[in-house]
Amino acid sequence: MAFVDELNIHVRAGKGGDGVVRWRHEKYREFGGPSGGDGGNGGDVYVRAVRDVHLLSNYRHKKKFRAENGDDGAKDSLHGKNGDDLIIDLPVGSVITNLTTKKEIRLDEEGQQELLLKGGRGGRGNESFKSSTNTTPKESTPGKLGEEADFHIEVELIADIGLVGLPSAGKTSLLNELTNAQGKVGAYPFTTLEPNLGEYFGYIVADIPGLIEGAADGKGLGHAFLRHIRRTKMLVHLVSLENEDVVETYRTIRRELETYDQTLKDKKEIVLLTKTDVLEDHSQVQKHIDALKKENTHVFALSLYDDARVKEIRDMLLEEVKNL
Repeated sequence: MAFVDELNIHVRAGKGGDGVVRWRHEKYREFGGPSGGDGGNGGDVYVRAVRDVHLLSNYRHKKKFRAENGDDGAKDSLHGKNGDDLIIDLPVGSVITNLTTKKEIRLDEEGQQELLLKGGRGGRGNESFKSSTNTTPKESTPGKLGEEADFHIEVELIADIGLVGLPSAGKTSLLNELTNAQGKVGAYPFTTLEPNLGEYFGYIVADIPGLIEGAADGKGLGHAFLRHIRRTKMLVHLVSLENEDVVETYRTIRRELETYDQTLKDKKEIVLLTKTDVLEDHSQVQKHIDALKKENTHVFALSLYDDARVKEIRDMLLEEVKNL
């Protein structure tokens, strides 16, 4: 199933039912008085946060949502039934923006429910107009229209660990080692075209598609997914030793992150040097580690062919995310 993280929808709350003009008809009582009931209220529209990051995919072919209208009033003082409310389930991390008012609603916690649009009020039947000076009212009012608007929905993944780095840095391979995500791996850039998610001892790990220089300005594939990085609790920055200048490679991604959002520079970050097997001399690996430690004190080397080292990294990441 394709990952959908942005969508425009049209939503309408229910219309209120009309009030009616009716009269009582009782035996031996020719003029029984007004008995027209009020219309029912239209249904409201709510959004609710659920833990299903792929939920927007279900709405690709259904972009119009409508709550139920209220029923009209009836004779014998019967009020119309209120329309049923509509609840639209959206992934945790969704940002819903009213395209007219620009008002935003953020769904940050599972089960969170917010009112999106208010249904129209039911109209008044003629019985409600009865008074001492108007004993036979002939007026009624129609139900009010429910609120209606277009919305933009954007999902910002809320993950515990976000894997970032240039294309082919080994992010998906690491995700597959940490979790059972089974993300697609290939020997060419941009194998990952959408975020992969995996569960790691109850924590969510997100493999963010490869960023490139200029991503914050819209270049490459990464720009569409930078917002997902913003809401991760911790970053694991992968730098492949296939790069000639490891330090500059690291700085490139850091610049893109901080250009996009200055708050990203304050996130906990661990740097993993990957593909260490491309260097025959292990002292060269240590040289790169020492150089990067001038940029970030949390620097480690990782070879996915070294099971003991993979386990060590797994345990270290688990401890770090627990501390957060």
